[in-house]
Amino acid sequence: MTPDITRSLLTWWDHDHADLPWRATCNPYAIWVAEIMLQQTQIATVIPYYERWLERFPTVQALAAAPLDEVLKLWEGLGYYSRARNLHAAAQTVVNELGGQIPTTAAGLMKLKGIGRYTAGAIASIAFDEPAPILDGNVIRVLSRLYDLPDDVTTTATKKKLWQLAGELVPAQRPGDFNQALMELGQQLCLPTNPRCLLCPLSQVCIARQRGTRLERPVRPPRKNTPHYDVVAGIIWKDRDTKESPRNSAFLIAQRPLTGLLGGLWEFPGGKQEPGETLPQALEREIKEELAIDIAVGSHLISIKHAYTHFRITLHAFHAIHTGGTPQHIGVANHTWVTLSDLDTYPFAVTDQKIITALKELVAE
Repeated sequence: MTPDITRSLLTWWDHDHADLPWRATCNPYAIWVAEIMLQQTQIATVIPYYERWLERFPTVQALAAAPLDEVLKLWEGLGYYSRARNLHAAAQTVVNELGGQIPTTAAGLMKLKGIGRYTAGAIASIAFDEPAPILDGNVIRVLSRLYDLPDDVTTTATKKKLWQLAGELVPAQRPGDFNQALMELGQQLCLPTNPRCLLCPLSQVCIARQRGTRLERPVRPPRKNTPHYDVVAGIIWKDRDTKESPRNSAFLIAQRPLTGLLGGLWEFPGGKQEPGETLPQALEREIKEELAIDIAVGSHLISIKHAYTHFRITLHAFHAIHTGGTPQHIGVANHTWVTLSDLDTYPFAVTDQKIITALKELVAE
């Protein structure tokens, strides 16, 4: 079965694969950047980020030398910001400890921060022709149907089996093309709900198709309910009435801790509402806990709904006035006082960008 799969998949790839910018290069750094950006992100979203990134950071040395704020600013809007932080840290490792040479094997690549088994296999096979297997969501779906696996793919035992199957399939010749073809098959034809089996180059050897179980594969446990949290954020004005125009007024922004969710990004400080609190009370408490300052909460500016991978939030932004205390870095990495015109140099998460938009609209009124 394996030779038939390899031959059929590579023939399909040669005639019908998508023309993407990272497929026009053998540069391992460019391939590395693409693979990190493509994690949990759609191809169409990645392309402009990838092109801007390589224009600004054309080499691993250029990335390693850049300040983290600039790296995060260029990544702004792409999400999963730990990918950018890890890519930056790994570039510094390559430059400072490996003489600027990116490891050429999957095993060597996995020693770099942010590179797991899948990403290492993708880079090693595409850039260095190592017959290393890959296993992402698309490949899991393809293999689960190809072999009609009845087991929960989220369990350790099934993942081990899937890695074994992927390793048996990847050929010694053209491993990078084969791995990319396997991923693209899942992206283009072996779709989750409406698989395009009539166009699939592997339809004749797909066991799930033969048995009529393709829509039941892969097997996953039922989804859990996604929790929701109300979160507050403050536009904390330094020394003025919040009802007046904010055009040239100073307000406080804080940098999130470098580890954890949205680490290293700047934000309008605040946090999660606790049971029994009003939103203004929650904001006063959070600012005291994070920055050790007192504020007087004013009017509501905007509420924003946003979904993360494992939870949802509604972010409520309020104007506030700094009434006492010197900002301290208790729950934040840094802080600064800025005006609206300063914000373009700081990287913010999507929710905070919407607060900025609301502030600019307020100025324009």
